[in-house]
Amino acid sequence: MTQSWSFDAPTGAYKNHALSSKIRMAAIAETKFMQFVRPEDGYGKKKGESITITRVSNIAEPTNGRLVEQVRIPEDTMSITTVSITIAEWGRAVPFTNFSQDLAHFNLENAIQKKLKEQMKLVMDAAAAAAFKTAKVCAIPDGVSSIVFDTDGTPSTTATVGVGVYHIEQIRDYMFGTLKVPPVSGDDYICICTTKFKRSLVGDPSWEKWHTYTDPKSKYNSEVGRIENIRFIETNNFNALSNGVGTGSVLGEAIIFGDDA
Repeated sequence: MTQSWSFDAPTGAYKNHALSSKIRMAAIAETKFMQFVRPEDGYGKKKGESITITRVSNIAEPTNGRLVEQVRIPEDTMSITTVSITIAEWGRAVPFTNFSQDLAHFNLENAIQKKLKEQMKLVMDAAAAAAFKTAKVCAIPDGVSSIVFDTDGTPSTTATVGVGVYHIEQIRDYMFGTLKVPPVSGDDYICICTTKFKRSLVGDPSWEKWHTYTDPKSKYNSEVGRIENIRFIETNNFNALSNGVGTGSVLGEAIIFGDDA
């Protein structure tokens, strides 16, 4: 005998989708530049809209510094340069209503504050990277064993190969021997690099051969380590450094720097 079922309730939804009590937050890129930025001593509120930084240039080294009796002491000239930095306010907002806060099953204000703080970290990191990239010296690998240095702040050619140990050696020698760049900490310079830059470097047979005996766990830990007194830090914040430069956009950027001078 055929049976039929009937309901004494009107049609509509008979179940609800449960909402997880744990709120997941989207991941953000790592920020590596801001840790190497420091405030200018003595500047703060009530100090005006700009600050002027003064730099004293070196005095030329004489061939002979000896004095001659009854001859006036030789005089040198010293030049002073300045750069002015104008202060600006930074900020963003996410609007929401008290009504939406009352109805939401999680705390909207806390979530918005967290995401605004993370946004601020990314924005400030990219701003710091942009300041680093105003440096006048650019190094472009144009061959496995050749590199071009441009000193006007603009690359004159396109990188055709990924960076290798040879290029790092040449950059270190140029910084230490030609530019006299002081180290950041101890005797070390710092390199902040993208993933493709690091991948090219650790793929160099010279790097692999060297680390086989000095630090065999580097490859396992995805670390570059130190090369020629340069300490490497990888970032995945590609708004700060490009991970698509060079021929075919298959190479990555890096910044190598020392202390203030």
